[in-house]
Amino acid sequence: MVIGVLFWFLVPNLPIDTLLEMIKMKAGNFWLFLLCLCVVSFTAISLGPPTCPADTGSECGVGTGEWKGEFFPGIPKIKYEGPSSKNPLAFKWYNAQEEILGKKMKDWMRFSVAFWHTFRGTGGDPFGADTKLWPWEDGTNSLDMAKRRMRANFEFLDKLGVDRWCFHDRDIAPDGDTLEEANANLDEVVALAKELQGTKIRPLWGTAQLFLHPRYMHGAATSPELGVYAHAAAQVKKAMEVTHYLGGENYVFWGGREGYQTLLNTDMERELDHMARFFEAAVAYKKKIGFNGTLLIEPKPQEPTKHQYDWDAATSANFLRKYGLIGEFKLNIECNHATLSGHSCHHELETARINGLLGNIDANTGDPQIGWDTDQFLMDVSEATLVMLSVIKNNGLSPGGFNFDAKLRRESTDVDDLFIAHIGGMDTLARGLRNAAKLIEDGSLNELVSKRYQSFDTEIGAQVEAGKADFETLEKKAMEWGAPKVPSAKQELAEMIFQSAL
Repeated sequence: MVIGVLFWFLVPNLPIDTLLEMIKMKAGNFWLFLLCLCVVSFTAISLGPPTCPADTGSECGVGTGEWKGEFFPGIPKIKYEGPSSKNPLAFKWYNAQEEILGKKMKDWMRFSVAFWHTFRGTGGDPFGADTKLWPWEDGTNSLDMAKRRMRANFEFLDKLGVDRWCFHDRDIAPDGDTLEEANANLDEVVALAKELQGTKIRPLWGTAQLFLHPRYMHGAATSPELGVYAHAAAQVKKAMEVTHYLGGENYVFWGGREGYQTLLNTDMERELDHMARFFEAAVAYKKKIGFNGTLLIEPKPQEPTKHQYDWDAATSANFLRKYGLIGEFKLNIECNHATLSGHSCHHELETARINGLLGNIDANTGDPQIGWDTDQFLMDVSEATLVMLSVIKNNGLSPGGFNFDAKLRRESTDVDDLFIAHIGGMDTLARGLRNAAKLIEDGSLNELVSKRYQSFDTEIGAQVEAGKADFETLEKKAMEWGAPKVPSAKQELAEMIFQSAL
């Protein structure tokens, strides 16, 4: 009887007839069988339930409302294999723990994955419908689907080896018919995100999506409707609270619709004043809740608005100075936005840096043959080297970093393309860091630049730079020196030195 009860405990679904036959076994055979059964049972318990791919047709999580299997089956954790590796799912240049100029690569980079492009990107463009529907998507934007995407996000981060992510409030949780409903949806998804990110992962930054909903057609902080302004303020308030709760290091403002289509129906001065008051309120609320992260403004010249008020780094810096906000904000520079404003990414980074405003970089690029914001992964080693020269001069970006605000091409539709694109972007910036370090350690480029300005390394030059040389003094020196001799800029030599490091 004891034997029967033991078997019934180990194998509760065992048929009675089979159980009775086992009880009749000879003692030796029985105990051998029991030992084998115990080994199999405890092995199954220790291994846990089998994984299965995260597609909507699988049985994983059926009836639970939440899928908990593996989203990227067959894709291992991405490792560094070195430049000679031919493995597309391995780093060739990004070695997280390797020290460059006294700092680990991971600390120079502080990479982040953009939730919206990676998990909400559809492949659609102004001329074509969506091309992507990942296996785990069910075609809805329900709370259950939002939670499923969040689980996919953290599996992706873990396998890629990245410990930061960025989000818009409405990308990670569905909107609601009321602000209260939208906030409740966000709270539910954020609770899961908090659980999944643990202690090692945190948002690089969070933000509120103030451009998609029709209510924001005229802008948010610059809308002529007070009700819209108030709704935007409430949405930012909640997004800041959520970012703070998740341990976010920064908070971003992107004014995609903060601008105008025509000045004929726009009071630009009043709209700029309203935007400044909005930012002042954000600063006050940040301090009230004890959020120590950096507030960032992301410049962009146009698209979707004809003219956006944060056109480029210089325009944004001027706005912050005019309204006394220069010490409260830094800039999140996006390389593709620099292209649209008629600048290079290097120019925008340097403009932000010399104004003490370089806070974060959205690592992407555009296509010179396409006139819109294509948000491509940065794969140009030359551009990456210029980017890293600015980052090194800035002594890094912390508490900012590099956010991959980049999306797969419309024609790239395989799940592993998500990994390949991020690996390529990370490797490109790692090569840029290595090249920039090589240029700095060689010193030839710095020497060339210093030599161009050596005439200011004199007594009168120092007076000029200190603001102590008046026009009368300079006139006397000009007469004393006679016609100036202007040396060569050595541009081709500078380009040769730069290219030799690539």
